[in-house]
Amino acid sequence: MKKVSVILCALVMSAGLVPAHAHAQDAKLTDRLDSAKAVIEEIMATPDKGIPQSILASAHCVVVIPSFKKGAFVVGAQYGQGVATCRTPRGWSAPVFVQLAGGSFGFQIGGQATDLVLIAMNKNGLEDMLKNKFKLGADAAASAGPVGRNAQAGTDWKLNAEFLTYSRSKGLFAGIDLDGTVLSQNTDDTRSEYGADVPFQGVLHGETPTRPNARPFVHTVAKYFIISQDNH
Repeated sequence: MKKVSVILCALVMSAGLVPAHAHAQDAKLTDRLDSAKAVIEEIMATPDKGIPQSILASAHCVVVIPSFKKGAFVVGAQYGQGVATCRTPRGWSAPVFVQLAGGSFGFQIGGQATDLVLIAMNKNGLEDMLKNKFKLGADAAASAGPVGRNAQAGTDWKLNAEFLTYSRSKGLFAGIDLDGTVLSQNTDDTRSEYGADVPFQGVLHGETPTRPNARPFVHTVAKYFIISQDNH
């Protein structure tokens, strides 16, 4: 009987550890989603200096990489963790967790971390994004995105860019050259969010329900990345 009691006690204790770990992981992912939501809201709070409406309406996917640490960017090392969602016939998809890594970058300002926003602008950009891993500028054409209430028609980004890239640092928001950086899914975090090896493509195609912790981020993207009547 004593042996059985010990075993039961051990099972109860181990069962108690799982929710605690899961809660900590869930909190980490929720913080990242909330930070990504805040980045979008802060950018769109000043429309004259934000993402042009024509780009918002044409976007196929949105990637947000909020920065958490100052001076954390190391040449050749992983430096950005974020989230991505794509437009589907039923609205914006549940998010997947992604990471952005690369070589030397010129957008550090005195060691200040930078928020990044990447926007897939066409079908090719969407297909590239649905790959497990790809390099901007090589596997997918990328350009620094225009800023302001309206974007000029006929510019290079509208003709050629699969991705438009932006940065926000110390309150300044502008297009940025991210050629050479590699975007890939964060398999561990996506598994933690959905509880299984959910396919990257399936989530972004809208085949996976959005969990409660991700709804504020997805709703914020849906609020701003809308197709206006002028774009019909």
